[in-house]
Amino acid sequence: MDLTGTGAVVTGAGNGIGAALARRLSAAGADVVVNDLDAAAAEAVATEIGGLAVPGDAASEDGVTALVAEAGAHLDGIDLYVANAGVGVGGGPEAPDTDWDFAWQVNVMAHVRAARALVPGWVERGRGHFISTVSAAGLLTMLGSAPYSVTKHAALSFGEWLSATYGDRGVAVQCVCPLGVRTSLLEDSGDVGQAILSADAITPEEVADAVIEGMADERFLILPHPKVADFYAARATDTDRWLKGMRRLQAKVDGAAG
Repeated sequence: MDLTGTGAVVTGAGNGIGAALARRLSAAGADVVVNDLDAAAAEAVATEIGGLAVPGDAASEDGVTALVAEAGAHLDGIDLYVANAGVGVGGGPEAPDTDWDFAWQVNVMAHVRAARALVPGWVERGRGHFISTVSAAGLLTMLGSAPYSVTKHAALSFGEWLSATYGDRGVAVQCVCPLGVRTSLLEDSGDVGQAILSADAITPEEVADAVIEGMADERFLILPHPKVADFYAARATDTDRWLKGMRRLQAKVDGAAG
């Protein structure tokens, strides 16, 4: 896919999926702004690809405003925004409010605030592209992590709303929904995450390739693990049966953990 002349911003791009996406977009011809909380990591990736590092918080209102302003000035307008930054928070309802709020701010409100800053201008000029890294947890669920599952469902719902509302006004919206990916997020997912995701885990580079392929055919759901489509269909077709299967998986994980 030829992205020559495209001005792109990738958040959470200092490592993992974000770094792979920044490299892949740059290789396709895009001029890429690399954002990450880790300034050194962002600078390293930007230097490697000939892009610009704009470190900072891509979730807070002030952070998003500053990122969009600086990136927009450098790129002479943002054509593509990849809301990739995300956090994994474990636990269920017993998780403290601070953990729930942290997941909500990064996994959901970062997308809302970016869209708030970008979509009006995109609608005015008739084009723009918003991609969010949602995870298969947004289509299914993630055992052992209620805050992650809930906020990723919300991120998917927001992407659907954006597409339904602005898709015919020039704004392309896509959601990337991988299962396990070999990143620090998987490493930090604990016994449950490792048991469920590690066997089928793919590399960040494979996710980036799937994103480029998905951009080419403009499909809303980009599924680096194709079998997620089958799981999603089964969940919708017979939810009770699907939930029974998830409970069996939970019991299996509990048994393995002793």
